[in-house]
Amino acid sequence: MSVKISAADVKKLRETTGAGMMDCKKALVEAEGDFDKAIEILRKKGQKIAAKRADRESTEGVAITKISDDNTYGVAIVLACETDFVSKNDSFKELAQEFVNIAFNYNTKEEFLAADFGGITVAEKLIEQTGVIGEKIDITSFEKIEAPYVGAYTHVGKIAAMVGLTAAVDNAAELTKDLAMQAASMGATSLSYKDFDPAYVASETEARIAAIIKDNEELARLGKTLKNVPQFVSRLQLTDEAMAKAEEEAKEQLKSEGKPEQIWDKILPGKMERFVSDNTTLDQEQCLLDQKFIKDEKKTVAEYVASYGDVEVKNFVRVTLG
Repeated sequence: MSVKISAADVKKLRETTGAGMMDCKKALVEAEGDFDKAIEILRKKGQKIAAKRADRESTEGVAITKISDDNTYGVAIVLACETDFVSKNDSFKELAQEFVNIAFNYNTKEEFLAADFGGITVAEKLIEQTGVIGEKIDITSFEKIEAPYVGAYTHVGKIAAMVGLTAAVDNAAELTKDLAMQAASMGATSLSYKDFDPAYVASETEARIAAIIKDNEELARLGKTLKNVPQFVSRLQLTDEAMAKAEEEAKEQLKSEGKPEQIWDKILPGKMERFVSDNTTLDQEQCLLDQKFIKDEKKTVAEYVASYGDVEVKNFVRVTLG
């Protein structure tokens, strides 16, 4: 004897699981009208689909943040999927919002995945939604930040950054938004060159110089202007001895060019500034405070922060798709 499945039952199951109308109807028929059994049937379907798509790359999705009402902490996550089509779906964006609301209450990704989501864990919800959507769904990034003042910026749902300040100064919202925009746009991975491991800097120096030398071989073959080959790549390497040697070399150059010694003081600062710029490319690429400020490249991010008074950047995080 078949059980009659009403449209209301199908609608209720769809609202509960997010599955398609036909999938919900089939599950209810198979479960002979038992609502809880139908949910379990849909979840098992999701597990099978998730297992089949486990090796797929989920490089699309949504990056999203949530900041506390008092701006003292926040969380950023990436809910990833396989295609741009799914990531633009309103229901997927709503799911991302539900996830970040839960993530807000936990300190680690592991705790978050084990958290409750309507009677199942977040991890189980991801599997369920993989079955519903038909694509691998995953949380690929989870970052938490705390500071006296925290602000955030999200770029078209693809990149999100949060920045923490050491004090809630006047216009802190503007400052953190600008800094988070900088982090999102320029891809900083460290706060300052002071955070670098000397071994990493040494390795980057060797690799970067080798790459420039190779480029110059091709430029020379083409008769084009060669690139400057730096001695260093970070301020971490610019010791007093290194700076003194660079200044002496600059003076020797001015002397060989026949520049009057009485005007050297006017020329040397510019030459030393150029030396520092040419020999800190790693800092400029990877360190938030050492980058050129995107809204005014005449100053560094550190100089921009200093314009707000007695405040420093305590920390920052950045999450992105892929």
